[in-house]
Amino acid sequence: MHIIIDSNVLFSALIKDSLTRKIILDYDGELLFPVYIFQEYEKHRKELIKRSGMQNSEILHLINLVLRKVAIVPNDVLDSYKDEAFKIIKDIDPDDILFIACALAYENSIIWSDDKKLKNQSRVKILNTGEIIKLIYS
Repeated sequence: MHIIIDSNVLFSALIKDSLTRKIILDYDGELLFPVYIFQEYEKHRKELIKRSGMQNSEILHLINLVLRKVAIVPNDVLDSYKDEAFKIIKDIDPDDILFIACALAYENSIIWSDDKKLKNQSRVKILNTGEIIKLIYS
C-alpha cells in the first residue's frame, strides 16, 4: 500500500512535534508525495518557520529526516494522470489534482489528508489522520 501525504499533513508535521510527525518518521511502509509539494513548501516557508518556532536550519534538518522516509513522485510520472485526476476533483478542489494523479499512478494507494472535501469523490481512497492511525497501529 502506498500512502500519499497531502501538503497540509506534511506542513502539520513540520509545525508541531505531534503524532503526525511520529507516523511519518516511524512508518516502515511506502510514503509518497508529488514533487509539487516543494513548491508549496517554498510558498509557505516563512509561515511554517514562524509557526513551528524553529530556526531555518532546524526545519531543514527535519525536512531531510522526512525525505529519508518519503519517495518523491516526479511530474513526468503524474503527467499522464492529470486529465483523469482533473475530472475526478475539478468540482471539489482543483488544487489537489496532483495528489489525485499520484494516487492514480500508484495502484493500491490512499491519500492521507484531513481535507474533508476530498472524500466527496469515490475514485481515490482518502483517509484522515485518525483513520491513518487506526490503519497503521491496529
